[in-house]
Amino acid sequence: MTDDASPISRFPVPAPETLPEDIRKVVEANTAKAGFTPNVFLAYGYKPEHFRAFFHYYDVLMKGPSGLSRAEREMIVLAVSRVNNCTYCTVAHGAALRILSKNPVLADQISANYRAADVTPRQRAMLDFAVKVTERSGEIEGKDFERLREHGFTDSDIWDIGAVAAFFNLSNRMANLADMKPNREFHTMGRD
Repeated sequence: MTDDASPISRFPVPAPETLPEDIRKVVEANTAKAGFTPNVFLAYGYKPEHFRAFFHYYDVLMKGPSGLSRAEREMIVLAVSRVNNCTYCTVAHGAALRILSKNPVLADQISANYRAADVTPRQRAMLDFAVKVTERSGEIEGKDFERLREHGFTDSDIWDIGAVAAFFNLSNRMANLADMKPNREFHTMGRD
């Protein structure tokens, strides 16, 4: 629940103690780490098989080996989530970027307009591509890859940029469908 006791989702949200054991362990571990239970875990608890698939792929994309730093992956999430008007992901992943980058301003800049954010030319190319995956994936062509390679991205990196963008297009749409509410705690994390 949010602090004002409004529902965190349009769909039923199971009580944590009613979740299957494997999911309950994931929720408990994340609660212990964050100091609160991120609403996305409870909202996805509505469909346990979806929870398992979603969080497995999330962990692979966002925490697994990659030529992209974890902060760069969070930058992609923010740029894509802004385009998709996803409040949950913009707020939650803004907190993650503030913490990972140790920069309390960067997340707000990317959330407002990544094109005006204080990012490197390499990161700008990465975000341009992620937004193109989001808005016009059918128009991706060889010169998009050439531009990224000019900034030192490998084909594996380009795959990762596209995969993170595509996954969060799914995530944003599900969060918007469910009207998922971000926890109030996310708003202040990483700002001190």
